[in-house]
Amino acid sequence: MEDKAVLLREIAAEARACADWTGRPRLSARVAAAMEAVPRERFVPPGEMSLAYINAPLPIGHGQTISQPFIVAIMTELLDLTAESSVLEIGTGSGYQAAVLAEIARDIYSIEVIPELAAQAHENLQRCGYERVHLRVGDGHAGWAEHAPYDAIIVTAAAPVIPTALVDQLKAGGRMVIPIGLPGAGQMLTVVEKSASGEIRTKGVLPVAFVPMVHAPAPSGRPTIH
Repeated sequence: MEDKAVLLREIAAEARACADWTGRPRLSARVAAAMEAVPRERFVPPGEMSLAYINAPLPIGHGQTISQPFIVAIMTELLDLTAESSVLEIGTGSGYQAAVLAEIARDIYSIEVIPELAAQAHENLQRCGYERVHLRVGDGHAGWAEHAPYDAIIVTAAAPVIPTALVDQLKAGGRMVIPIGLPGAGQMLTVVEKSASGEIRTKGVLPVAFVPMVHAPAPSGRPTIH
């Protein structure tokens, strides 16, 4: 598909342009392959399908967006995933980022605060055969403790501070990628590393703009979807 090939070239060019920020001048082979493998058109609303392979975020309803493909790629890259990684995702959205993660890692546990989006993501992921993505409706601030600790955690909405529960659920030696900051006040994509001794180190790697991370209107702990 020519549109996808153009997008992949744009992502590679943007990675080079942002290398001074991210320290990653190119995507690893596994992340590049994941970006190529996932059919993004299956994760956007029907009215947006013609725009599926532009390098920009797109609305998916309920005030949420499917992230810009470059941001999906660089956040995935910064997690340093392996085929054995267990990953917690906060903010399932339409399921696109989870699908990219599932092309690389062993198990993906994803939490979405909006039930309607979670149901749509489940349908999208099932239709594309991503059986190793497990979904739950709930408050992402609390994480998903029963499957912790995680090798990697990715947060696809901006928080003013790093949620303590997510730090607690990160495995020693693991990495979290999360946008920190308030909407309109400057946000920084941040890498959080937990050492073997439990020490936490953070590093801002790229200015970004994400929708805010919100608390669930009802208590978390709802049943899993898949």
